[in-house]
Amino acid sequence: MKPAQFEYHAPANVVEACSLLASLEDAKVLAGGQSLVPLLNFRLARPAHLVDINRISGLDRIYERDGGVAVQALARQAAVEDSELVARACPLLRDAVRLVAHRVIRNRGTLCGSIAHADPASELPAVLLALGGHVVARSARGRRTIGADELFSGVFETSLAPDELVEETWFPAVSGEHAILEESRRHGDFALAGVVRAGDRLALFGVAGTPVMAERGDPTRGLQPSGDLEATAEFRLHLVRVLTEQAFAA
Repeated sequence: MKPAQFEYHAPANVVEACSLLASLEDAKVLAGGQSLVPLLNFRLARPAHLVDINRISGLDRIYERDGGVAVQALARQAAVEDSELVARACPLLRDAVRLVAHRVIRNRGTLCGSIAHADPASELPAVLLALGGHVVARSARGRRTIGADELFSGVFETSLAPDELVEETWFPAVSGEHAILEESRRHGDFALAGVVRAGDRLALFGVAGTPVMAERGDPTRGLQPSGDLEATAEFRLHLVRVLTEQAFAA
């Protein structure tokens, strides 16, 4: 299929992009497009406007800030995967990115785009939550910092305003033991269930409408995952228990 009709915009800088988002109704930001474009093609998303930020220079840095790693909006997942800074300061993030789809997707997909997309089965939002990171949202009104525990509000839903874009995502440096484990039907598929361990902190993905924090002793407490053709709710709960045990054993 082909996308429904939309008006295309290609701002030259962040200020222009924010001005467009403030003035347009029903606009979507295009960065990597690895999630948005398929939705457009299947007409599951029908925005009236598409704001393509790929022509904005200087928005693809991966740099050290405040004792952690900041990843800007146009930094590709493959660049995060290959970054020496990420490998040294936040190896959990590198390990998580390697689980995202396939390298050909990561060559184009952006880390910030994955965070903003907020797929509950995605690895990166769960890592951000486990580490207690945040995003910096930019709009014509200025910047604001949104913690991971306040960002994800539902399936594909965040607390970002319609006129805001994720300018960068910040991950604290990892200290101590860490692990990310998931179970999927095939390599590169979305996880049936997954766990992220950062020290004593545990986050789950693929088992609720958002990534969720859990307790090591009873990681399934309060969980009510949905069942589908891929896995029953009971099997997802079983996976959470097994993966949690493995994450802390590792």
